[in-house]
Amino acid sequence: MGSIGPRVIVALDFPDPEQARQLASRLSPDLCRVKVGKELFVRGGPALIRRLVKLDYDVFLDLKFHDIPNTAAAACRAAAELGVWMVNVHVSGGRRMLDASVAALANVCQPPLLTGVTVLTSLVTEDLAELGLPGEPEDRVSAWAELAAQCGLDGVVCSAHEAARLRSERGAAFALVTPGIRLKQSGSDDQRRVMTPARAIACGADYLVVGRPITKSDDPMRELLAIRSEISDD
Repeated sequence: MGSIGPRVIVALDFPDPEQARQLASRLSPDLCRVKVGKELFVRGGPALIRRLVKLDYDVFLDLKFHDIPNTAAAACRAAAELGVWMVNVHVSGGRRMLDASVAALANVCQPPLLTGVTVLTSLVTEDLAELGLPGEPEDRVSAWAELAAQCGLDGVVCSAHEAARLRSERGAAFALVTPGIRLKQSGSDDQRRVMTPARAIACGADYLVVGRPITKSDDPMRELLAIRSEISDD
């Protein structure tokens, strides 16, 4: 997996690319990485990604590709050409899609980390059952992480609640990216499997995706530094 660097990934979940740029200007690429998701990418497109990369930010392009193998692989290759640091695919797309995505990045000069989305942090046992996926979320996450590892992905996106189990099962080199990070005073919003930064790191998470606790703060840098202090990220 290589050098970890800043563990905090700030989710730029804004409807306006200019808002994302303004927040990035108030933070520092030496202290955090940034995540661009679906809404912001649709509005800002590749130009926004290039702008953030030019500002020296490591960009996690969080588009969760899930398609037939050729299409998912081509999307991963296109993301690599933008210079992103991390890109993800849905593990539920299956082995052939995962293999094709890994192969698409094999000859890239500086390939991004390729991570697999397991079970969304908004889903609990009842939601999975409704989707025809019986069992507990952690068991599904474990099985999909094993498939991701078999296919050569660099790691997975999972709830911090599964991090300790996955760290034990997958070892130190397998990257664990954990959304659903909330400070003690924060609400959980639409995510239900959440955890504080220090506990997530203690459970084995490598990277913490933090959105609203930073983006909605009157002083984003203060909140970022507080989180870094909590997890000794220096």
